[in-house]
Amino acid sequence: MRFQGKNILVIGGSSGIGLNLVQLLSKEGANVYAASRSSSDSWPASVRYQPLNVMENMDVLASFLPEELHGLVYSVGSINLKPFSRISENDLIDDFRLNVVGAARTMQLALKSLKNVHSASAVFISSVAARSGMGYHSSIATSKAALEGLAVSLAAELSVNRIRVNVVSPSLTNTPLSTKFLNTPDKMEASAKRHPLGKYGEPGDISAAIAFLLSEDSSWITGQVIAIDGGMGSLRTNI
Repeated sequence: MRFQGKNILVIGGSSGIGLNLVQLLSKEGANVYAASRSSSDSWPASVRYQPLNVMENMDVLASFLPEELHGLVYSVGSINLKPFSRISENDLIDDFRLNVVGAARTMQLALKSLKNVHSASAVFISSVAARSGMGYHSSIATSKAALEGLAVSLAAELSVNRIRVNVVSPSLTNTPLSTKFLNTPDKMEASAKRHPLGKYGEPGDISAAIAFLLSEDSSWITGQVIAIDGGMGSLRTNI
């Protein structure tokens, strides 16, 4: 098992990609520390839980984390889609706080524990919208692009500590956040057809990539933004 005895923190692990990841890591032997607004009945009994709202004071993480932390995943986000003319200042600020400030604060609080191991890995979750122009995505795309900038900067700064920092960038994935886009057969079919591979994502598609980046199998990979998007961000097949 790749993560036997490894301590891994998952922020936002109660549903969707985060939940799938918690289950996968636990199955592979990890000691999972999950911090989110709510717990999940679908977690294995071994999961350690800390109630946390990343939009509020996060200092409680400092006492929750173990002395050694081998991996960290920031699996928090939103789908705030509006015409640009209706995007408010608060929309922009809230998306930035949720996606960027929360990730940065998590890294600051976990840094000592990450430095205490020989090789640690942090993974952030971005969006295909950060690099591919999509209407109505201005607020979320702005914050996710900033998250990618944070990640590559941290990858450079923390390389001396052998802490790797990478990003996965999904397209539409079948999670509770995307329910309104996949709640009818017609919507499901239309969403699948938008992707070159003819299907939208499932949580396992993303969590498998995250687990790879957390593992020693990716020990020479850092500072990368890896698209897990069915080809949406880079391929054009309807010509």
